[in-house]
Amino acid sequence: MYRAVTWVALHHDMDLHDEDMITNMAQSTQIDIRPASQNDGRACDVIIADKDVTWEIRSGNVEANVSLVSAYAGVRKALTDQQRKIGLRGKVVMVGRDIGTVVLPEADLKIYLDASAEERAKRRCDELVARGEKADYDHILKKMIERDHLDSTRALAPLRPADDAVIINTDEIDAEQVFEKVLNLCK
Repeated sequence: MYRAVTWVALHHDMDLHDEDMITNMAQSTQIDIRPASQNDGRACDVIIADKDVTWEIRSGNVEANVSLVSAYAGVRKALTDQQRKIGLRGKVVMVGRDIGTVVLPEADLKIYLDASAEERAKRRCDELVARGEKADYDHILKKMIERDHLDSTRALAPLRPADDAVIINTDEIDAEQVFEKVLNLCK
C-alpha cells in the first residue's frame, strides 16, 4: 500500500518532500487489494481508481522513493487504518514491514519471513527478467540495502519482527518449502 501511495504521488508529479500534501493524498486514496486476476507472477491485484497498478508499484522509481513516503506519520496512520479494517475482517494474510508490530499486533499468528539482501536482490532480478524487463543486480542490491537501513532505523514503525513472531529465514529454501513451513504453523 505504501508503494501504491508512492506511485500515485509520482504519477501526479507531487513533491515527495511535501509531507502534508502526500498525507492528504494518502488519506483520500482508496487502495483495493484483490486476489490475483492474472497468472503473471503477481500475488494479488493492487487497484487504485479502477486501475490495476500491480506492476507499476514495483518500478525502480517507486522503489527509490517508497521509504521517504512511508516514513511520514500521516501516511502511516492513513494506511494503518485501511490495513486494520482489512485485517479485522479475519481470515486474511497480510504482508508488510510493520504488520505484526503496528497494524495487527493482536494477530493470532505472526510470521517474519527473512532473507539476505543478496537473496532478495537475486529474486527481484529474476522477477524482472521473467517479466521481460532488464535487471541490474548490483543496483537492485544497493537500493535494497539502503531501503532496509532507512526502514529499520526510522523512528516511526521501524522494520523489525514482532516479539512473538516466528522468524523463517528463506535464503536456502524455495517458495514451496516456505509454504510448507507456514502451512504447518497455521495447523
